[in-house]
Amino acid sequence: MQSNRLGWLLLAPTLLILAMFGVFPFIYVLFVSFHQWNPFAVNPEMMFNWAANYRRVVFDAQFIASLGVTAAFVFFAVVSELVIGYALAQAFMKDFPGKAFFRTIHTLPLIMAPIIVGSVWKLMTTPSIGIIPHLLDNWFGYDLNIGQSATAAFVVTVIMDIWHWTPLVTLSLIAALVSLPPDPFEQAQIDGAGRWQIFWHITLPMIRPAILATVFIRLMDALRTVDEVLMLTGGGPGSATRYVGVHIFKEVFPRTNYGYGSAISVVVLYVTIVVCWLLYVGLIAPRNKKG
Repeated sequence: MQSNRLGWLLLAPTLLILAMFGVFPFIYVLFVSFHQWNPFAVNPEMMFNWAANYRRVVFDAQFIASLGVTAAFVFFAVVSELVIGYALAQAFMKDFPGKAFFRTIHTLPLIMAPIIVGSVWKLMTTPSIGIIPHLLDNWFGYDLNIGQSATAAFVVTVIMDIWHWTPLVTLSLIAALVSLPPDPFEQAQIDGAGRWQIFWHITLPMIRPAILATVFIRLMDALRTVDEVLMLTGGGPGSATRYVGVHIFKEVFPRTNYGYGSAISVVVLYVTIVVCWLLYVGLIAPRNKKG
């Protein structure tokens, strides 16, 4: 009994922080989502409007469009980060000259705040002063202008996210690869298995939980990306990069639709949970049943 009390006492600070910054804010956002509220209006009182905000979300063409653009952004960014991160993790598992230096350089983007990343990429992609448009024009004759081309703006935001977050994927997969036991690989090589067979039948199943956890983290982060995209494109041109996070930001702050913005946040949270659950059911649950 005393050990249980000690355990709860040690967990109390963590549970308190989780409640303060996780549970209570969610309950408050859920409460606001059932109201019409503009705290900067002449009459700032909340007006209960039942599920009107959620009804508006369902029929809001701009939100549906932002959800589609966000889905494309998340797919291309997360898949690219996973592939590149795994390739880099395998490369860093081997010894080569300057390995420590390259690992340090590789992880530098992680220490940069998203707003700084967006500002840096804004400078690098501005047609008059940016290094990227200059190089593309000199090497390929391509005039990059993310302020006018919707496709270019979308691609640049994906590349920016890959540059920023691939090191996180690499570090996660390095930790997973280092923890693998050598016996199955040695036995597979003795039996004459090739690299692809070893990867598909041994490496991938053993690091699948680490991959899924990394995908969950990146999926949640990508769905709520705001800072760097706002700094780089402002959500434009048009609605080409008006991702869900940017859409919520513009509804809440410039338009001060706090109730409607809260409703969108709850819907996006639900979508995130459903997607993560489907990934878990599709990738982890069948493996647990076989085991």
